[in-house]
Amino acid sequence: MAGRFSRISALLQKETIQLLRDRRTLAIILTLPLLELFLFAHAVRLTVDHLPTAVADMSMDSHSRAFVNALVNSHYFDVVEAVASQAEVVRAIDEGRAKAGIVILPDFAAQVERSRGQALIILDGSDSFSVSSGYSAAVSVAQSHSRELAQRQARRLGFELPTAAITVSTRVLYNPSLNDLIFIMPGLVAMLMQLLAVFTTAVSVVREYELGTIEQLLATPARPLELVIGKLLPNMLLMLVNLAITTLIGVYWFGVPFRGNPWSFAGLSVLFVSSGLGLGLLVSSIARTQKEAQQISALLSLLGILLTGFIYPRGPMPAGVRLVGNLLPLTYFIRIARGIMTKGVGVELLWDDVAALAVYGIVITGCAALLTRRRLG
Repeated sequence: MAGRFSRISALLQKETIQLLRDRRTLAIILTLPLLELFLFAHAVRLTVDHLPTAVADMSMDSHSRAFVNALVNSHYFDVVEAVASQAEVVRAIDEGRAKAGIVILPDFAAQVERSRGQALIILDGSDSFSVSSGYSAAVSVAQSHSRELAQRQARRLGFELPTAAITVSTRVLYNPSLNDLIFIMPGLVAMLMQLLAVFTTAVSVVREYELGTIEQLLATPARPLELVIGKLLPNMLLMLVNLAITTLIGVYWFGVPFRGNPWSFAGLSVLFVSSGLGLGLLVSSIARTQKEAQQISALLSLLGILLTGFIYPRGPMPAGVRLVGNLLPLTYFIRIARGIMTKGVGVELLWDDVAALAVYGIVITGCAALLTRRRLG
């Protein structure tokens, strides 16, 4: 037993020195998560507002101006251009000067007086986020403005409109301000850690094959399992340090709340990083060159963004696509991270994902170890 520990300790020392000397890789590991964290945090917005809007107000009266002002005051529409016709609105959208258009016909005021006012909202369907946000905002503003006009007209006639029979009150748990960062940040931290864990492990192991240094390691008394442990532990420590730094930046720089138990989060992060390193080891047992390892890592990163629930909900996905997402540890840890950070729940309510992540880590690391041992043999 003492001999095993001494061999692993020697391998850890060798890997640590090699990692510290490889300044390029070390710089990537330390700076890439921070760079991507700030880029994603500032660039990714799930709710689109302030849509550039072209307005064709052919009525030019108080009713049309009030309706346009109501749309602008919703903060979803910003008037950037006033045009004379519907065709010019469409042209502005075609040429990219606007994402939305408002068309008001010449007899709008007369229609409003007869409670038949109609306005046309044109949206750029090439941008689904803009369409979704613009449509919801336009419908909401139109309904609110119509109620206000109806109440005003009723008061002029000397009576009050009855209140609605049903009033809906909405309460948003965990994120009442609907801040996109509160949704994005836990998944973003997890996604960056999986990317780095897979990339660094796969590339570093394949580099040993390419340089021929793996044969030198095999000539030592160390066993294959000890070689794997010595190779992975320094990467694990770096990943955990990175995860702690990015989480702290998310909490203290971007103001994302951390409502749960930090020790539970830390312990499950070790499990997640171990699974990511096992996946990287599996990639290294398949790839023959560093370029292949980088390409497979990039593919897994893309799948992580698309299929794990990081941004796009998994519910509407076909069963086969969800199954592919289940093959990534990120799928389980995103739900764990959001449960602990955003909801503040305990591990007992996340047990399904914790168990799935643990089984995943054991299976993927075992398969990777067998394939690596076969390749070393």
